[in-house]
Amino acid sequence: MNRAGFLRLALGAAAFAALPRPLRAAAAYDFWFTRLRYDSGNWDVDARMPSNVVTALIDYTNLRVDPEERVVDLADPAMLEAPFCYLAGHKLVEFNPAERRNFERYVRSGGFVFADDCNHDIDGLFAKSFEAQMASVFGPRALRKLPNDHALYRSFFRFPDGPPATSFELNGWGDDLVHDYLKGIEIDGRLGVLYSNKDYGCEWDYDWRNKRFLAEDNTKFAVNIVMYALTA
Repeated sequence: MNRAGFLRLALGAAAFAALPRPLRAAAAYDFWFTRLRYDSGNWDVDARMPSNVVTALIDYTNLRVDPEERVVDLADPAMLEAPFCYLAGHKLVEFNPAERRNFERYVRSGGFVFADDCNHDIDGLFAKSFEAQMASVFGPRALRKLPNDHALYRSFFRFPDGPPATSFELNGWGDDLVHDYLKGIEIDGRLGVLYSNKDYGCEWDYDWRNKRFLAEDNTKFAVNIVMYALTA
């Protein structure tokens, strides 16, 4: 069973039926890219990234992929039906009560959130405030480093050395560190939150016509993230 089916069972048939028609129609797709809009900070970053991720999924997998990005308020119960959610920014992350309630319910019900720090550092406002939110919701030790042999790194393509570096890290932007790990929160053996200080969103945010100049397709790791989210 994929995460969409798992969420539907966890939420219950009545809750699913109460969702807006566009999200009920999403059952025609295996994957749709859902960006979470939250009240604090800046959520509307990396505008071209979702289309590049969608293109990679179409190129490499047999998934039925919705070509359109969906932007859903974190406080909106509609986000509970998404099999994959993306949350990013540079600034403050401070959930209001409805956002906190939905985030926790979604993750504990089997959902998957990929959170990406656009500052690509460990001391910036996004990093500190997001990690504080996770500690508040799930406990101070819930967010942990993922080992580089985690199933995420072999869910489709193989990344034997763990998470691939981004050009921003290699160029010394941010905290001048190349982070050789990602962090995550597991719920009942499922990775429910994947957290990156590597700024993958900006790494994959380019005009699609420029992909032909890359020595290696850097969106392959995005395929791994999505495939893990849908199948783990």
